[in-house]
Amino acid sequence: MNVAVPKEITAGERRVALVPDGAQKLAAGKLSVLVQSGAGRPAFFPDEAYEKAGARLVPDAATAYTDGNALLKVQPPTLEEVGRMQAGAVLISFLQPAWNGEVVKALARQRVTAFSLELVPRISRAQSIDALSSQANVAGYKAVLMAATRLGKFFPLLITAAGTVAPARVLVLGAGVAGLQAIATARRLGAIVEAFDVRPAVKEEVKSLGATFIELPLEAQEGQGGYAREQSPEFLRRQQELLGDRVAAADVVITTAAIPGRRAPILVTREMVARMCPGSVIVDLAAETGGNTEGLKPGEVLDVGGVVIDGTRNIPSTVPVHASQLYSRNVTNLLLLLVKDGNLNLNFDDEIVKGSCVTHGGELVHPRARELLETTRQ
Repeated sequence: MNVAVPKEITAGERRVALVPDGAQKLAAGKLSVLVQSGAGRPAFFPDEAYEKAGARLVPDAATAYTDGNALLKVQPPTLEEVGRMQAGAVLISFLQPAWNGEVVKALARQRVTAFSLELVPRISRAQSIDALSSQANVAGYKAVLMAATRLGKFFPLLITAAGTVAPARVLVLGAGVAGLQAIATARRLGAIVEAFDVRPAVKEEVKSLGATFIELPLEAQEGQGGYAREQSPEFLRRQQELLGDRVAAADVVITTAAIPGRRAPILVTREMVARMCPGSVIVDLAAETGGNTEGLKPGEVLDVGGVVIDGTRNIPSTVPVHASQLYSRNVTNLLLLLVKDGNLNLNFDDEIVKGSCVTHGGELVHPRARELLETTRQ
């Protein structure tokens, strides 16, 4: 079985789906690994490292798609890339079916068995495959560094001969994987950190990292798999009212709230931004799905009355070495679950295999993906 890794062609994407260590692991599992020349270069993995790991370099994407029985990618494929895939091939990548309906339909028509990493069930056995979490860790870490770079203040308390400098105040909205990593990073930099989440169950995790958990008189909003469920307009309005003073007092706000397959909820309104001090910074990690900040423009950095609103997209790609290493481990672990003795062996009785498969045998087989596609068409 040939496992092929084509170059990522999405603008700004620097990650690679498989690093040399992963190629070596797959080779040990009796799989042949084909890597398009230059695929790892943006993440600082040279061709020579892949060759040493036992992979074979191929000169172009056409060869990778023609010869690959299993294709490993980071970003969803384009329609052109889908058209190059073999019938019966396996694809592992982020697919985001709610936003890429035409691509998902094309994969079904091409009879590609496609696995979407954001659909991997949130069970303990799947933790080593959970690419959403691995990449959220990267995003939460980098978001704080981005904020620190833009903030015109120190993060830590400093006592100097010229006087005492007060620490920065950081507010993290959403205490999932990205939020918890943001809290930990901001604390390591010496900031005073507060955090809020609609799931009270994360309170102890927030406190264990040295942050203060903001408790509001609101009903818990925990959904399936530990995610927050979609909130009603009335709930969001009340939440915005209660958080207004906290946002106004913060030097940095990191927002991380996302609901799978839905537009990100608005947590920070224009009125709340207007109350923040000039020089304050908002880094919105939900920019990919519209953002948690009213008025945000995904992919842009705005100055609104002296407040910086950073809507940088695909933040994990700005840390390409470690983001690729973590992603590669996720992909490798999933692929090895799908093969036996070097051959494809799909076991749809396995909760992970069934839960992450979107298309198979010419059909759209994932109920949640079908639901998301129907919702986006309405």
